Amino acid sequence: MSISQHLFNLKFSAKELQRNSKKCDKEEKAEKAKVKKAIQKGNVEVARIHAENAIRQKNQSVNFLRMSISGLMDKFEHQFETLDVQTAQMEDTMSSTTTLTTPQNQVDSLMHELADEAGLDLNMELPQGQTGSVGTSVASVEQDELSSRLAKLRDQM
Repeated sequence: MSISQHLFNLKFSAKELQRNSKKCDKEEKAEKAKVKKAIQKGNVEVARIHAENAIRQKNQSVNFLRMSISGLMDKFEHQFETLDVQTAQMEDTMSSTTTLTTPQNQVDSLMHELADEAGLDLNMELPQGQTGSVGTSVASVEQDELSSRLAKLRDQM
């Protein structure tokens, strides 16, 4: 079942619960009218029963309103819209990232081609090797620092 179908079912259920609440309100009013009639006739026990029914209907009406999940529905719809926006933003970011990221071998071959056309000698192997080793050494230093900090924390406990 799709999200939109779930959303429709939730809205339908909420409206049905609101209708039940209104029905209970009407029944409460009818019970109150019965209480007045019973009191006028002097029948206190019947009036008490109708008063209890009126209170029960009022409580049931309030419960139906609570269960109508209107607030929850609003939150659900808001989160659903937020999710759509976040998904769209992520897709845009990913597509722009992939278009900006070009394969390194294509860049290298283009540079070699243009260098050959210009009659220049292009030596790109040396810088690539150096950046790889520098990046690795920096990462290993950071890893060593983190390991020593973790060891100190463990010793303190």
